[in-house]
Amino acid sequence: MKEAQSTATVLMIRPVRFIGNPETRESNRFQNTAASVDPVHVQQASLAEFKALASALRAAGVNVIEVEDTPIPHTPDSIFPNNWVSFHVDGTAVLYPMLAENRRAERRTDILEALSSRHGFRIQRVIDLTHYERDGKALEGTGSLVLDRINRIAYACVSPRTDIEVLGDFAQQLDYELVVFEANDRTGSAIYHTNVLMCVGAKFAAICIECIREDERAGVLKSLQDTGHEIVALSFDQMEQFAGNMLEVRSKEGQVLLAMSQSAAKVLSDPQRTTLERLSGRIISVPIGTIEQQGGGSVRCMLAEVHLPFRSRM
Repeated sequence: MKEAQSTATVLMIRPVRFIGNPETRESNRFQNTAASVDPVHVQQASLAEFKALASALRAAGVNVIEVEDTPIPHTPDSIFPNNWVSFHVDGTAVLYPMLAENRRAERRTDILEALSSRHGFRIQRVIDLTHYERDGKALEGTGSLVLDRINRIAYACVSPRTDIEVLGDFAQQLDYELVVFEANDRTGSAIYHTNVLMCVGAKFAAICIECIREDERAGVLKSLQDTGHEIVALSFDQMEQFAGNMLEVRSKEGQVLLAMSQSAAKVLSDPQRTTLERLSGRIISVPIGTIEQQGGGSVRCMLAEVHLPFRSRM
């Protein structure tokens, strides 16, 4: 079934106890948390940033479905729902295995049920990959996977959060081709999620090429170029400000938009911004510094794209 690259509906989880997650710091070098922080201040600041992003998307015509997190159990990273679920045009929802034990409680079947009962979407198949957690294997949704939905290609950098075996299972069950590679930060550590180093839109791919293992760069670029994507090369400096963590979305009227954080937008050069707006659409950006520093993720991580079909009306 043909699938569009972008969707006009996104799921966002409103935080109630957001704070830097100690269980994810070891594998996420993008987290930049002080030894002692005021959890009340962090929650208040992150909630304000969350509301600003949701409001900006709605003002641009995007359908934002907000679900409030539950205070118990404490899920400090629940603001990043794209790591535990993805939705697809054939009515498939995929549940993913998470590396950090305290992130696994983020998965909520009541959200899937609400998408159907309250919002009119049709889920006819749930692929549950969470059994891999028993073997310590993870694949953290569209954090681990950057999907070219049009051409059914999944890009993924191997890390403790992105296991080769689980990647193969995903690809087989959803009929995706895999482009797998290694990518490291300046210190030589594996980059924890693919979606911080690259974004694929319908017509462009923004990617930090220099962080990919040298002998694998040509293959990644060839796959992107062969599928008609114009490359926007990002530097290490830009990636570290979350310039790779952007997401192409659509308004309900069909206008293509590009969502990113203010920190990401600030580090784009004028030619890069011009190219992205030409190939994608108007840039929507808001400041989310607390979420980025505490959580080590940015705007793309906060948005779970809802590509599901609507239920038939009798």
